[in-house]
Amino acid sequence: MNFIKSLILLLCITSNSSAQTSPFYKSYDWDTNPNYVIEASDKDMIALKEKVVTEFFFEDQNLTEYYLEHKVLWLNSDDRIEEYNKVYLPYASNASLVANKARVIKKTGEIIVLDASKILQAENEETGSKYNYFAFEGIEKGSIIEYYYVEKRRPKYQGARVDIESDYDKQFVEFDLYAPTNLLFNFKSFNLETAVVKDESSTEKLHWQFAVKDLQGIDREEQAPYTAAIGYLMYKLHKNTANNTIITSYNEVAQNLYAFYYPGYTEEENKLIEKFAKKIAINADEDEENKARIIDLYLKENIYISESGNDELKELKKVLTSKTANERGIIKLYIALFKQFDITHEMVLTTNRLELKFDKEFEATTFLQEFLFYFPASKKYLAPSKFGTRFGFPPPYYMDNYGLFVTGYDINGKRKAFSEVKYIEGLPANSSKDEMFIDVSFHKEDFTKNTIKIHRKLHGYYAMNIQPFMNLIQPDRKNEVIDDAFAKSSDKNAQVLSRELIHEDPSLFGLKPFEVTFDLRSEYFVEKAGTKFLFKIGALIGPQMEMYQEKKRILPLEAEFNRSYYRTLKITIPEGYKVSNLDDITIKNSYTKDGKELFIFDSYYSLEGNVLTVTADEHYRETIVAPELFEAYRTVINSAADFNKVTLVLEPK
Repeated sequence: MNFIKSLILLLCITSNSSAQTSPFYKSYDWDTNPNYVIEASDKDMIALKEKVVTEFFFEDQNLTEYYLEHKVLWLNSDDRIEEYNKVYLPYASNASLVANKARVIKKTGEIIVLDASKILQAENEETGSKYNYFAFEGIEKGSIIEYYYVEKRRPKYQGARVDIESDYDKQFVEFDLYAPTNLLFNFKSFNLETAVVKDESSTEKLHWQFAVKDLQGIDREEQAPYTAAIGYLMYKLHKNTANNTIITSYNEVAQNLYAFYYPGYTEEENKLIEKFAKKIAINADEDEENKARIIDLYLKENIYISESGNDELKELKKVLTSKTANERGIIKLYIALFKQFDITHEMVLTTNRLELKFDKEFEATTFLQEFLFYFPASKKYLAPSKFGTRFGFPPPYYMDNYGLFVTGYDINGKRKAFSEVKYIEGLPANSSKDEMFIDVSFHKEDFTKNTIKIHRKLHGYYAMNIQPFMNLIQPDRKNEVIDDAFAKSSDKNAQVLSRELIHEDPSLFGLKPFEVTFDLRSEYFVEKAGTKFLFKIGALIGPQMEMYQEKKRILPLEAEFNRSYYRTLKITIPEGYKVSNLDDITIKNSYTKDGKELFIFDSYYSLEGNVLTVTADEHYRETIVAPELFEAYRTVINSAADFNKVTLVLEPK
């Protein structure tokens, strides 16, 4: 949530230096006679040099930041050449480019320097904003492109990230930060062994530096949180020694958040809140959990959340009268209603763990990106601005992550906020489960034809994809949508004889599972082979994910949420026939750690008379899978795919 940065005041950042030297970029340049060494390689790209330099600098007692990025890239494939024939320069309304250069160095050693005509400008048709880019020409396989730019911008001092690793090899990577002698910065390396160190020889400025050689590229592995898992640095302004002020502090964040979101209401606002609250059907005897659930459903069905930058939409009066809000406005409305209905709650700020893990030790507003509410009575969360979610089931990538929990109180007439970094526990596997009950019988005269009864029950995140939105589906399309999603997942040509929807009311989400039942006829699952019949029993559960990994796993795998699957298949075997390969049904793979069964696929059968009952249970009780556990996880995932391929052989007795 970027607006938090505007809530935190830069507390008297002044210079204690009588004079400053000129900013670093004034004397910065590339090598006039470059001599980059490239050994024979089949790589499609190598970074010969990547350098970032940032300097915090006082101009007329105002703090500004000069940010330089310098790259030297060897390109050795048509795809990489196409990717880099245009290099876009950063754009921000509060920033300006003060220097930029670019050139191509061919294999022959010829150097082509881009003149001003090759630094072009384009415009975003939607926003109208303009941006610059380098337009490289003459790039061939084995050519080098080199460019750097310097951006003068509003200082990013409360937590900025610098990526070090990427999906290509790098020969040399550097980072430098310069600051006036009264501004102390803190640094942290993530997923890296090398740390930022202070240059003790620097006297006119403070200087910190980082350097690493010969970095191997990190492949983008399946279901890996790539952006969060690669190596990067983070820096923040910690202290101003001119006035002994701590600059970046979660306590200060909490105080500002509380002041902004929990203001005293005017008489007019109180009347509007009371009038709005009367429209929400909450009984006096409802517990806090149900009150919060009802409020969440009502607001997501009746308030439009705009992406517009219209500042009016953060004001409670405007939200209540227009039924339109931006993110700040909808958060204010939730809080007003929680207060109206006496619902104890806490604000939580966190990250999407696929993009950035919330670090519990390094206080930086960079981690305060996504907003949740936490309800201590039920230990559940909701995401106020995420329309596709509902109470108890916030975006799953916000969970299994740390977050900043903020509460506030009025103490002796003074308003005080408190903050604490705590873990946001993911939901257990049993909260999000998919249950299937399937009965199959064969046509008496033609065994390639089946009558199939399906009963499906979806809970938690599986139900959240459809149950809260059933009232938004056009009535004349409802059957088509439901059939395609559930009845025809394996056989697109199945004939649906009847269907029934159970608990389709959106208000039942989180209280009752979403259920569908079907009666089908299908000619997909059985093939005749002489006197035998081949019955694709595994295909009844629908397509299953299959994971491949040729190389050793490097990055962790992160699933959305913990989950369970329960499947019971009852097959009435035709009279006079038997199944000759029943043992193919039995598949069991699992992984247990510290006495807890984390992953399991277990399929087995029983046979009573001519009724074959097959059970296939599958559970994933760990969302974040470390690389050393990947093979165990992959084995379980692929077990479901193996079951999906099981074909039973029916032959005469």
